Amino acid sequence: MRVVPDPGVGAMKRFSTVAALVAALSIAACRPLGSPDPTSSPSGHLRVVATTTVLADLVSKVGGKEVTVRSLVRKGGEVHTFDPKPGDIAAVARADLVIANGLGLDDWLTSLAEDAGTTAPIVKLGEGLDGVELIETEGAANPHLWLDPNLAARYVARIGDALADADPPNADAYRTRVAEVEEQLGALDSAIRTELEAIPATERRLVSFHGAFPYFARAYGFEIVGIVVEVPGQDPSAGEVAALIDAIQVAGVRLILSEVQFDPSLAEAIADETGATVVFDLYTDSLGNPPLDTYESILSWDVDQIVAALK
Repeated sequence: MRVVPDPGVGAMKRFSTVAALVAALSIAACRPLGSPDPTSSPSGHLRVVATTTVLADLVSKVGGKEVTVRSLVRKGGEVHTFDPKPGDIAAVARADLVIANGLGLDDWLTSLAEDAGTTAPIVKLGEGLDGVELIETEGAANPHLWLDPNLAARYVARIGDALADADPPNADAYRTRVAEVEEQLGALDSAIRTELEAIPATERRLVSFHGAFPYFARAYGFEIVGIVVEVPGQDPSAGEVAALIDAIQVAGVRLILSEVQFDPSLAEAIADETGATVVFDLYTDSLGNPPLDTYESILSWDVDQIVAALK
């Protein structure tokens, strides 16, 4: 069975308590995230390059009119297997600050930065966060911390420090916005918890297409029973698929989470064997087109689809 949400105006009317916060959480971005290479910048603006559209959106919220920001991986792109183009090298070469996630998600940035010869600081938001217990998948730290909005708030604080260090005259403006965004992300977290009260603890078992959801699951009391593709770009063996089908049946999993950047065919085949439902139109590593073009809107959308499927 497949849930096919309509991402148009009609579907937006189904946005719940969480989605109602999106308008309040929106802080004007200084430029469109998908626009071409910002190798030139208005006088006095800090030029920031981020590896993904999600990180670029968080930078824009804190940076406001003082920065221009560009995402290397375009909307709908696959960060794990990204292949930089010459324009990406030029953007990094001219950047005043580079924002990455780290933890293996965007390791390709290392060679890109070397090719660019950049002298800009490179800040890896997910690494070295005090008091944050990283979750291991396949023997390595899972990098998808931002799908817990409380950890996204930690990213925001680190972004604010990086912008203040790179642009001291505007440090107070950045820190003011950090406080505002942190407060709003706390409200988003509370609204998600309220919406998820409709789902009993016994129904909170999931399978995900790739390992994007462990921090979300830990924050909101879900159990990830299995993963369809352990390494994006590498199909599982027949034995691995058979073992996952067995695990789904034993655990009584009702829901398989897939994402817009991946072909859902394999997830659908597994669902056909198990009677589970596939929610295929989720956003994790990338933003979408309006109105799903901010961090808050994609997280709200994902929660709405999960709740609708499990109800």
